[in-house]
Amino acid sequence: MANLLDGKTTAQKIQSQLREKIKTLEPQRGRPPGLAVLMVGDNPASAVYVRNKEKSCERVGIASFGQHFPADTSQEELKEAIANLNEDDRVDGILVQLPLPEHLDAVSLLYEIAPHKDADGLHPMNLGGLVRGEKGLRSCTPAGVMRLLEEYQIPLAGKRAVVLGRSILVGKPMALMLLEANCTVTVAHSRTENLEAIASEADILIAAVGRPEMVGANCIKPGAVVIDVGINRLEDANGKSRLVGDVDFQAAEPIAGYITPVPGGIGPMTVAMLLQNTVESYQKRI
Repeated sequence: MANLLDGKTTAQKIQSQLREKIKTLEPQRGRPPGLAVLMVGDNPASAVYVRNKEKSCERVGIASFGQHFPADTSQEELKEAIANLNEDDRVDGILVQLPLPEHLDAVSLLYEIAPHKDADGLHPMNLGGLVRGEKGLRSCTPAGVMRLLEEYQIPLAGKRAVVLGRSILVGKPMALMLLEANCTVTVAHSRTENLEAIASEADILIAAVGRPEMVGANCIKPGAVVIDVGINRLEDANGKSRLVGDVDFQAAEPIAGYITPVPGGIGPMTVAMLLQNTVESYQKRI
């Protein structure tokens, strides 16, 4: 059976380290780090994510400046809110909680965030820095994947990595980070032919497609490292729901060498990297 990559425990370790760092830095700055999360509408999943982020901030000593807007909030109103946060000296990180209502343009709102306060690491300036191999704020989910691999001392140089998914949130920055670690990287997606054959050649398989349990036993090379980024909610006939990933865990666990669970894998690592980005921005301003 595969070894579990425990993102929850690793995230707790990172949060403990951040808490100690903040205790050291706060006397120099005269205030704690600050994170502002903007949420629009009443998406139940988003509300849970935002509460979890606020609780995590509280645990490490980051001040929360969350703002909740009604679903009919206009693009201009949100731009104004972001502009005010850009100028607010108490705020070191800004995050727009996705998904947004359909009438809003998420990409243009992300562009409004000052690059040095881009807690999600998705501003073009920060993504461009990743392309160039420069240090800077990194996209939280792929950065969390890399940190978890580092925690378990999994060798990357020279390995064949396959990333399933090409989104700007995960797939593309994930591929760049793996390249930076000297992997040989293939990005596969919905138009890829012979997907199972390509996936089954991977020493490191990253699933980020948003389709529940799509990755089965035929996609996994024996002994491979399987990272499941997906978080999908399934309901049974009785209306009870459960969280599953993009990987069929029961099928994959006997084959893989290492595997992340869902929940408890990459989800907690994403939040930990969000906090780390906020503290990094805070530290640079000192």
